[in-house]
Amino acid sequence: MTQWTVLTRHDCTLCEQFMEDLTRVLGADEAARVRVVDVDSDPELRRKYGIRIPVLLADGDFVCQYRVDQDRLMPYV
Repeated sequence: MTQWTVLTRHDCTLCEQFMEDLTRVLGADEAARVRVVDVDSDPELRRKYGIRIPVLLADGDFVCQYRVDQDRLMPYV
């Protein structure tokens, strides 16, 4: 099973839309397993990603950023 992680931050409208789109692509059951991480809670993540969020990781591998890219996501489903 793929471990999904979305890097986000509080009050990020683009991040909210990203999560809605991800839920639509993955389906509600799989989307419920997504781990959401606030980059501001970790200095290393904040330094690495800054304002370049949201980011989707699958098993720790970069999948897509800013918008859900269904083509890049599907190999992990």
